[in-house]
Amino acid sequence: MIKECLFPVAGLGTRFLPVTKVVPKELLPIVDKPLIHYGVHEAKEAGIDTMVLVTNKYKPAIKKYFEQDSLIDEIASNSSKKAKLDELKETINSCEFNYVYQKQMLGLGHAILQAKRHISGNFFSVILPDDICHSPSENIMRQMLKVHSKYPNKNIIAVQEINDSEISKYGVVEFEALPGESNVLKVTGMVEKPKFEEAPSNLAIIGRYILNKKIFQVIEDTRPDLNNEIQITSSLQILAENGDVLALKFEGYRFDCGNEDGFINANSFFYNIKDF
Repeated sequence: MIKECLFPVAGLGTRFLPVTKVVPKELLPIVDKPLIHYGVHEAKEAGIDTMVLVTNKYKPAIKKYFEQDSLIDEIASNSSKKAKLDELKETINSCEFNYVYQKQMLGLGHAILQAKRHISGNFFSVILPDDICHSPSENIMRQMLKVHSKYPNKNIIAVQEINDSEISKYGVVEFEALPGESNVLKVTGMVEKPKFEEAPSNLAIIGRYILNKKIFQVIEDTRPDLNNEIQITSSLQILAENGDVLALKFEGYRFDCGNEDGFINANSFFYNIKDF
C-alpha cells in the first residue's frame, strides 16, 4: 500500500511574475481552489493520506493553507461560505502534512531526493501540481495505483500523446508493447526535451509517478545536466534499461498550468463542469 504522495513545490514560478512575487504559484486559483488543492485532493481520493511537500522558506503561505484558521472558520460558520471550507477542513483533519525545505532548485530529481527520510514504504507517489488532471470515471492517481497493484515491482509513469512541436518541452518515452495490455507500455528509454523531429515517440511524461524508493540511490548517482540540474528522467532511464518502468496512457484530461494557456484553459474547464 502506498502511503505517501510527494509534491515538489519549491519553484519560484517566474513564468507568472509579477503575481508570484508574493503569491506562490501553487496557490494561484483554478476557479475557487488553488492548484495545490487539486493535487492533494487527487491523492486523498486515491486513498493516500500522507502528503510530503518539498518547498522553500519563501513560501510559508502553502503551509498556512493546510492549517486550521479559527478566525476564517468563525466568519464562515453562519454563512453560505461554510460549505466551501468543509472539504478543505476534512482534508486537513484526515491527512498528515510534512514539509521539507529545498535550499537550491537543482531539478526535479533533486527535489524528490529531499523527501527521502519521509518515505516509509517501498513505493511512493509523486504529483506535480502544475499538471491538473481530471477524469469523469476515476482520477489519474487511482488509475496508476491499479497498474501498480497488477505490477507491484515496477515504477509507473503517466504519459499523454503530444502531436506537435510542444513535445520538445517534455520528457518523451521509447516503449514496447506489453502483452495483454492496451494502455500500459514497457518503457525502454526516455529522452528529455527532444527536438520534434528527434522524439522517439509522441508520448510525453506528465506530472504523475509511482516510484520505488530505490530511486533515491539512483538519483544520488545521477550526474547533473548542463544546467547543473538532476532530471528525474535521467534517473528513470537507468531503471528503464533494467525493465523496471511502465507507462500508463491514462484516461482523462490534463492541463499544464505551468503556462498561461494551460492555466486559462483549466479555469474555463473546471468552471463549466458540475461534478468537482
